[in-house]
Amino acid sequence: MMAINRQAWEKPVSIAPLITFRIAFGLLMFVSTLRFWWRGWVDTVYVSPTFHFTYWGFEWVQPLGKPGMYLLFSIIALTALMIAAGFLYRVASVLFFICFTYVELIDVTTYLNHYYFISLVAFIMIWLPANRLYSLDVLIKPGRRRSLVPAWTIGLIRFQLGVVYFFAGLAKLNPDWLIDAQPMKTWLPAKSHLPIVGAFMYNEWVAYLFSWFGALYDLLIVFFLLNKRTRWWGYGFVLIFHLATSIFFPGIGLFPYVMIVSSLVFFSGSFHQRLLFFLTGKKVEAELSTPYAFTYKKALYAIMGGYVILQCFIPCRFLLYPDRLFWNEEGYRFSWRVMLMEKAGAAYFKIKDRAGKQFYEVNNAEFLTPLQEKMMSTQPDLILRYAHFLASTYAKRGVTQPRVYGEIYVTLNGAGSRLFIDSSVNLAAEPFSWKHYHWILPYKAAN
Repeated sequence: MMAINRQAWEKPVSIAPLITFRIAFGLLMFVSTLRFWWRGWVDTVYVSPTFHFTYWGFEWVQPLGKPGMYLLFSIIALTALMIAAGFLYRVASVLFFICFTYVELIDVTTYLNHYYFISLVAFIMIWLPANRLYSLDVLIKPGRRRSLVPAWTIGLIRFQLGVVYFFAGLAKLNPDWLIDAQPMKTWLPAKSHLPIVGAFMYNEWVAYLFSWFGALYDLLIVFFLLNKRTRWWGYGFVLIFHLATSIFFPGIGLFPYVMIVSSLVFFSGSFHQRLLFFLTGKKVEAELSTPYAFTYKKALYAIMGGYVILQCFIPCRFLLYPDRLFWNEEGYRFSWRVMLMEKAGAAYFKIKDRAGKQFYEVNNAEFLTPLQEKMMSTQPDLILRYAHFLASTYAKRGVTQPRVYGEIYVTLNGAGSRLFIDSSVNLAAEPFSWKHYHWILPYKAAN
């Protein structure tokens, strides 16, 4: 069985899907970076804030100042173009992955599923021979030209897309989404200004239609795309789903278009050969050369095998934590839980000295941007990070062994606002941990 599977993994197939994916990925990342720059987000998100919510273990990842951040985004844009053109592809892929991921690690409050997806795809691209055709690297060194690659190189990208879709579908199998149609009931009325469809946005059945269609789409779309007989139908659903998402929720940026283009990787090599011929006028020959062979095959298989296992485990780690996931959000990130809840909080902090004689009320606006405060107010690890920062800050201001207490109220999917954490706990004394934070109040006991 293993021999048969290995034979299927290593079967030579057309490189064309890999080439199309490389070009599309590079161009979309270039446009996305320019968009980020043009909207002034480099300044507002990374330069202007005085404090950043770093990831635990990555406290050393800090903004590089205004010149440094603009240089970093310039490198991201340049390497994206180099990937699209297949110029110094391996170097460009490594630099893009490092720089893009570095930016994403600066502040947890900027986390989005599609940024995580881009980092993962960039990591995968490092290992793939996506520059062996239609590239400047081949133009410079024609001996590198290959038209056949092992099937797993394309299968790995399909797997990553499949993980995104399937786990996003599993995440929707919850009572809030399917039975209460939340948060669609909350969000859709705000879209009543849209032409033609706007008048229907207050109807409950529309919220249920969005919810159930979204769940079924995510769960089944990969199977539609893998099956040759249903592939075009599946891609039609891809277009409908992601174009609708872009119209109704424009705040998610270019992600729908990334998924629309990326999903083309499920089409056959002959389809991509015709597509590349249509775009360039140059035909991809089916057997132009010997198949591409990896030098360190065993080591690469071990790396990719470990990667696949991690991608299957990480979305399931929430099962290790108690209580309601949407409430405590422990194990929520990196799990493809896309637009599943409407959550808002109001956070008030007070500082006391060791003797309890000095008392200070914190003005969050002194330290945080509106986005940072909004995200912090509902996420326990960010609350703890902020509390430690406040303790350090007030210690520098002369407060003896500052104790930090938070009174935080949170509303989830339209439910009434309720106390989120134990306000009697000194957060400055609480450690960061992978374990459950005991100071989060249980959802059912909150009132």
